[in-house]
Amino acid sequence: MAAVRASYVCGVAVIAALLGSPGLAFVEDLDDTFKDTRVNDVWLVDFYAPWCGYCKKLEPIWNDVGLELKSSGSPVRVGKMDATAYSGMASEFGVRGYPTIKLLKGDLAYNYKGPRTKDDIVEFANRVSGPAVRALPSKHMFEHMIKRHDVLFVYVGGESPLKEKYSDVASELIVYTYFFSASEEVVSESVSLAELPAVVVFKDGSYFTYDEYEDGSLSSWVNKERFLGYLQIDGFTLYELGETGKLVAIAVIEEKDPTEESGRLKTLIQRVAKEYREHFNRDLQFGHMDGNDYINSLIMGEVAVPSVVILNTSNEQYFLPSEPIHSMEQLVQFISSVLNGSAQAYGGDGIIQRIKRVAFDARSTIMSVFRSSPLLGCFLFGLPLGVISLMCYGICTAETDDGTEDMDGLKREGLTDEEDEEEEDDRRRAAELDDMDDGENEEEDAREKDPEEKKTD
Repeated sequence: MAAVRASYVCGVAVIAALLGSPGLAFVEDLDDTFKDTRVNDVWLVDFYAPWCGYCKKLEPIWNDVGLELKSSGSPVRVGKMDATAYSGMASEFGVRGYPTIKLLKGDLAYNYKGPRTKDDIVEFANRVSGPAVRALPSKHMFEHMIKRHDVLFVYVGGESPLKEKYSDVASELIVYTYFFSASEEVVSESVSLAELPAVVVFKDGSYFTYDEYEDGSLSSWVNKERFLGYLQIDGFTLYELGETGKLVAIAVIEEKDPTEESGRLKTLIQRVAKEYREHFNRDLQFGHMDGNDYINSLIMGEVAVPSVVILNTSNEQYFLPSEPIHSMEQLVQFISSVLNGSAQAYGGDGIIQRIKRVAFDARSTIMSVFRSSPLLGCFLFGLPLGVISLMCYGICTAETDDGTEDMDGLKREGLTDEEDEEEEDDRRRAAELDDMDDGENEEEDAREKDPEEKKTD
């Protein structure tokens, strides 16, 4: 059977090669008629922009996805749409950035948020295109799924309000993980349940049962439990963990050049994750990160390697131990101090931190450009600064010249403020002299008139 399938895949690849680009024949270019014709099929669509660099990088992977789904007999049809040419339709599907990958099934649209690799995208398409809850009809199938999946959610029991809630949660969160249902007989040898129905998660070599009174909503519980208790964490995983609302305890180590101290710290945090699950599982996710580059950019500081840092992704706070951790007791004490609020918090999302983030990101961008291409950096940042400097110089010079010309004009016209004042003073003095002259003349007239009056008398 495997040989037949391999031959079929090879035949499909040859046909695709004859048609041009690999996978090209199995990725359909979609236009504005897609909205009316899509309802009868399940579609995996890449909404892209022709100028987008990430879209161009995804294109060969997308062709491989189309080829893989077609060759495996999947009912999922693969397409791509220029979201700039059909912006109205892209908006209807909620496209906000490029590229955006969506699986469209009936009236539902599921966003893909995982790594942009062929295997991850194909696995997403196969999972979401099927039923939200898959039945496990036998013990053999149950054991097979336990081995295949690191994290497995199973509803155990018959019809109930809990099953309806479970189905709703499965429809919402199937983008992240699989959901199954089984009878008590199928899982009886592996699970001891106090009551039925129940929702159980199998992971970390054990199983844990959902308790509505202690765990809150089923959706929140599933979202928190969909990760292993201990993970290797990168930037993408940390982004996903942010949706759980948990703090993230990370051992920052060097895997490429491991030291004894890195191995010891990694072992400590793994032991705490396993042995203290009942104490910390609801509030903390444990893991390790290779190197401190990502952490340094996240906290805008320097974290030693190896060391432990606890991140609060909801408000961008972080916590560092006050002294190096050498034992599990010290690690447990540090974690407890973070949970009870006695540990000092750094960072945050306040206005000062936001300003620092803008400055830090700008500096990082400039430095990365200059490191990768000094000439390009000089052109990108030197040219605008030069233009702005010339503009400022021109504006300042223009204002000075205008003022000088206006003053010269006023001087030529004899209309400066100082000269105006002097002329006004002269006019005032002349008026006063005229008044004095008029007074003297009247007195003389009076003296001349007096003798005549006396003669008349």
